[in-house]
Amino acid sequence: MLQDHIAIVTGGESGIGAACARALGKAGARVVITYFKDKAAADRVCAAIGDTTRAIAVQADVGNEDSVAGLFSACAQAFGTPDLLVNSAGLNMTGVLLVDMELAQFDRVIRSDLYGPFLTCRALVRGLEGRGASGRIVNISSIHEKAPRAGGVDYDAAKGGLSQLTATLALELAPKRIAVNGVAPGMILTPMNERAVHDAAYRKTLEAAIPWGRAGTPDDVARLVLFLLSPDAEYITGTTVTIDGALSLTVAQGA
Repeated sequence: MLQDHIAIVTGGESGIGAACARALGKAGARVVITYFKDKAAADRVCAAIGDTTRAIAVQADVGNEDSVAGLFSACAQAFGTPDLLVNSAGLNMTGVLLVDMELAQFDRVIRSDLYGPFLTCRALVRGLEGRGASGRIVNISSIHEKAPRAGGVDYDAAKGGLSQLTATLALELAPKRIAVNGVAPGMILTPMNERAVHDAAYRKTLEAAIPWGRAGTPDDVARLVLFLLSPDAEYITGTTVTIDGALSLTVAQGA
């Protein structure tokens, strides 16, 4: 399905990013994943896809302009100009209230979760424009782009900004046939929800709030991302798809 495509997946060493990378590889794309610290985990994801003619891992700080430039240069040298991008790298909320939050902490999350997609999207588009080529982008957001939580001013602000970045880029890039969509997961069993992954009793208390009756998995999200990157989604751009088992619909129920 994607045999002639080259994909970059940020945050590809674990969780949603790893599942997306494996799905893209299975669909035939050549894949470059980024990791921040865990090279061994990144190498395992690449090995699941194939040898170095199929997938490579690149250490990158997506919030750093020079690091992103190095990422795209490494991709070009290994495989060519990428035309698919999944922005999955990111940091979670800290639980620190605004009054107690240092600027450095706010900046840390904004740089990872909002500057990162800005920089990678810009790099992808510049490469595609140079060839007059089309492409597809999926930004991994969160239901918390709209549903705030106390202690989440850093993460919620970043994801709210990412929603508007996605919509604005879709408008700018549609004439160039570069599609930009978002995916907004709810509770997904990834390292960001480590306690829920390992503590079945705790997970069950959280799942009680999900109408579908269970938490989501990285593969649930990856299947959606793969569709949005595929030719079957050719006419879809500028939307964010919620994938949360109807969790976000429970606001104000019983009021």
